[in-house]
Amino acid sequence: MNAVPAHLPRTAGDLRAAGMPPRSIKKELHDNLLAKLRAGEDPWPGIVGFSRTVLPQLERALLAGHDVVLLGERGQGKTRLLRTLAGLLDEWTPVIEGAELGEHPLDPITPESRRRAAELGDDLPVTWRHRDERYTEKLATPDTSVGDLIGDVDPVKVAEGRSLGDPETIHFGLVPRAHRGIVAINELPDLAERIQVALLNVMEERDIQVRGYTLRLPLDVLLVSTANPEDYTNRGRIITPLKDRFGAEIRTHYPLDVDAEIAVVKQEADLVAEVGEPLLEVLARFVRNLRESPVIDQRSGVSARFAVAAAETVGAAALRRSALTGEDPAVARPVDLEAVPAVLRGKLEFEPGEEGRENEHLVHLLRRAVAETARSRFAGLDLLPLADAVEDGHLVTTGERVPGKDVLAALPELPVLHDVAARAGVGPGEPAGRIAAAVELALESLFLSRKLAKDSDDSTTVYGR
Repeated sequence: MNAVPAHLPRTAGDLRAAGMPPRSIKKELHDNLLAKLRAGEDPWPGIVGFSRTVLPQLERALLAGHDVVLLGERGQGKTRLLRTLAGLLDEWTPVIEGAELGEHPLDPITPESRRRAAELGDDLPVTWRHRDERYTEKLATPDTSVGDLIGDVDPVKVAEGRSLGDPETIHFGLVPRAHRGIVAINELPDLAERIQVALLNVMEERDIQVRGYTLRLPLDVLLVSTANPEDYTNRGRIITPLKDRFGAEIRTHYPLDVDAEIAVVKQEADLVAEVGEPLLEVLARFVRNLRESPVIDQRSGVSARFAVAAAETVGAAALRRSALTGEDPAVARPVDLEAVPAVLRGKLEFEPGEEGRENEHLVHLLRRAVAETARSRFAGLDLLPLADAVEDGHLVTTGERVPGKDVLAALPELPVLHDVAARAGVGPGEPAGRIAAAVELALESLFLSRKLAKDSDDSTTVYGR
């Protein structure tokens, strides 16, 4: 984190003279979002596929000053979207130095801070808090207590001699400590209903009550949360009074097209080897096929993390082959897709009655994705000369121990191979692994269209008659 700039005011008097009055968190978000929109800047860096659906709704909610709940299946980027809200805050904001809550020096809210402000006046010391410190995130778990969120009596402060009725004996929870900031609660329905009740005052009256104390703290927070649709009936629900207090309920969704799915994988995947655009397209189509399949439990959803993990698995398979064969650079080929179903099967929920057939369904949908990608990439291209060459005895062997140069060496020089590589975005002078990846995709396409045969064992695949 950057150091606090030296020119910023260090006392309440300097702050007042500099013309920096208190501003509510919702007003701050409103102003900064509006400034970005007017300047043509992207307020949501790293968010893909929501530009015409979710983001306009969220922007309207923030401009209206509403608390927000994002509702959607797992792996739709809800948490990622909430974390970008911190980018709409001022980079630095003034707070009272030493105060338990992040109070504005010209607007203290706790008894102790008010006493210090009255005693010190314009000499009240000021420090500055970065925007990243003003975003607080809590994963709702069944064991979360009211004390965690709101606060409780601190026995240490009582033992120091303060009376039990003294408001300064309270140890503040997560929400009050986020004063003048954003509080994000993930999986809100997982909170017990009695705990959700504790948030009612925070969201409407903007104050808190702790063990019978009526401590009127004019809290200034934006409360945002996430929930999965099935949570309303399975694990829990958002209680009606709390749901009513959210100004906006916004539905998220999975990427609407293949390009958006590929963009998410490119952005999120940590690839240890090169995975070309055609293979990323295969994985994107595979995930979309899974989301449309009747054998997959669509209430649970197919997370975008599945496609990311699949791409990372394919890259790892290519890196392993590179280590075994000495091929450099390590480039993924269609044969590496075979590792995906077995490794990632556990990330999916299947409908009842499909036990024992999971791998069969995944292999079928993956092959369909390969066929769709090849049809898209090679549309209008005559692949029969390649099929004829293989049928004439130029069998092609590939596998986890076969480098790309061996795949190419098995075939004669054919003009169609240059066309295949070009359609896959590979130039003639590029490494053999990249060209072999394109050729393998064409061979697999011929196999799936029943123009070639394929014989596979544990580590080797042979395309032939």
